[in-house]
Amino acid sequence: MELTTNLRKMRTHLDENQMAQYLLPVYDNLDYSHDVSVNSWIGKTITIAYRGQINCVETGKSIKKTFGEGLSYDAFLRSPLASPSIIRPELSRIHEGIALRDEAWEREHHLVPHFVYLSKTSHIKVGVTRVGNVPSRWIDQGAAEAIVLAETPYRQLAGAIEVALKDTLSDKTSWQAMLKNTIAEDVSLLQKKHEIADVLPHEFQDYISDDDRVHSINYPVETYPTKIKSIKLDDLTDYTNRLIGIKGQYLLFEHGHVLNIRSHAGYRVQLDAGDL
Repeated sequence: MELTTNLRKMRTHLDENQMAQYLLPVYDNLDYSHDVSVNSWIGKTITIAYRGQINCVETGKSIKKTFGEGLSYDAFLRSPLASPSIIRPELSRIHEGIALRDEAWEREHHLVPHFVYLSKTSHIKVGVTRVGNVPSRWIDQGAAEAIVLAETPYRQLAGAIEVALKDTLSDKTSWQAMLKNTIAEDVSLLQKKHEIADVLPHEFQDYISDDDRVHSINYPVETYPTKIKSIKLDDLTDYTNRLIGIKGQYLLFEHGHVLNIRSHAGYRVQLDAGDL
């Protein structure tokens, strides 16, 4: 199978066995056509050809480098996709009627119920996401397990809870350890949730979720690497290797090579996944 596409983040969902399923959306610049199953590529030798073309994922114009997630510099400065409240949810003010960049977009995406969650990657971390982004958000981070800590009516409040926990829990993922499948097996997410709930400031107590389900996530990986070498398309013209798995937004190849699809949003590539 051969295809040409401007890369985008892989779409994800869980099947009935809690296995992460990955779909690569196929784009001709800004024009979406269809999705392709990436899980079916595992075990195949993949060739990726890149000839230096990048298109801004918002405007479609040709650019030499990306800012944020596939944006041109001018789009990065004005797009709601790169709003400060994306990285720091506590900065959102749309609940006050104040938009940081785009009122309609922020009402649709930030003035809606959000989860504060705990997830287990290499360690237990705290995070924030829209309710509708579960479980994709957890899959994108390569979480082995996740649990909902709190549910809030809008983004800023979820961010405030996250900030209140930053002295106790990290909000970052160690991507190298995640890709090696180094997981803190002896730590219970449910126990940690109860510990956190007991010390959460009083003003946030009413938002603690009664949902104590621990969601487990499996990933389509043949063998986890012991050493990691991140590859960048900017440094390559053609890359060929056998795909041995997918985790987070990374393709895992033999010899510890990994490619972050999300960080290459907008890059135009030719993909050859052999005879599938």
